[in-house]
Amino acid sequence: MAPPLRVAVIGAGVSGLATARALKKEGQQVVVYEKLNQLGGLWVYEPQVESDPLSLDPNREIVHGSMYQSLRTNLPRQLMGFSDYPFAIRERVDLRTFPSHEEMLEFLKEFAREFGLAELIRFETEVVRVEQMDSRNHKWIVESRKNDSSSNSKSKEIFDAVVIVVVIGDGTSGKDISLEISKVAKEVHLSSRSSNIKICKLDCGDNMWQHSKRFKYDFPFLNTEGFVTVDDNRVEPLYKHIFPPELAPSLSFVGITFQGLIILMMDLQAKWVARVLSGKASLPSKEDMLAEVQHHYQYMEDNGIPKHYTHGLGYKKVVVTAHLLDSLDAQPQLTAAADFGPLVE
Repeated sequence: MAPPLRVAVIGAGVSGLATARALKKEGQQVVVYEKLNQLGGLWVYEPQVESDPLSLDPNREIVHGSMYQSLRTNLPRQLMGFSDYPFAIRERVDLRTFPSHEEMLEFLKEFAREFGLAELIRFETEVVRVEQMDSRNHKWIVESRKNDSSSNSKSKEIFDAVVIVVVIGDGTSGKDISLEISKVAKEVHLSSRSSNIKICKLDCGDNMWQHSKRFKYDFPFLNTEGFVTVDDNRVEPLYKHIFPPELAPSLSFVGITFQGLIILMMDLQAKWVARVLSGKASLPSKEDMLAEVQHHYQYMEDNGIPKHYTHGLGYKKVVVTAHLLDSLDAQPQLTAAADFGPLVE
């Protein structure tokens, strides 16, 4: 039996918790770095706003997330849980189908308590540099800094693998905020990349507003010697949006995809990464992974799909989910969750 790997997970939001739990279940030694003083990532609400709303001042005060006070999930709770840990209605909480951000954060805390994840997290610890030691052993140096340290000293540790977790917003929040503003403003102007917008009453049928705003991918702490780059919000090259072929499996990303059942997709991605690192699942050759990535890019170019939609699942939801399920041996509970959302008794 192979000795456990030492794996760094950067971030203790939804993706980070799912990844930590999957790695722990596979017997790996997990360290989760979290910049905030609590878990939850973007589900941690802060009333502060940035000092420069247009983000023009490089010295502006930066708020970690874009949570707003009235936010509720835009998917029902039945579709917001993990594959084997549903977001069920708890006692003494809001019984509505679309839970508030406060309830979502409490759900994540319960998930962490259930699987003993809090003890793996180093709170108030910011990762400032991640780079490979050398190309032969694929070990990684993770340099971090304690937020409460008066000396501003940094510490370095060596890991066998690093998982970078990401949370990406969809355009739905833009419409929610527009609705909130409409209650106090004479006029509201909604800007969108999509041309098929129809603003109407609730009976407007299948018309949708899409992509009002989305977070930009940025990994200033990551040094891969050019093997992973970000161009027009495409993180490239990534096999199945997770593994950079040149550095797989010691470096992976969880949560880059957007659209669809995001939390379930993060959960499946985390489980796949954990199985690959444990040797229970294998990846194609570097050449085959690169070829598949290039095929996907060529398909997008041939069909006029902008580069910044690379990680949007869209029509690919079924294909991507099917691949992940196949990589996880298509366990019946996971298959049902992928089809209908996490199972609620």
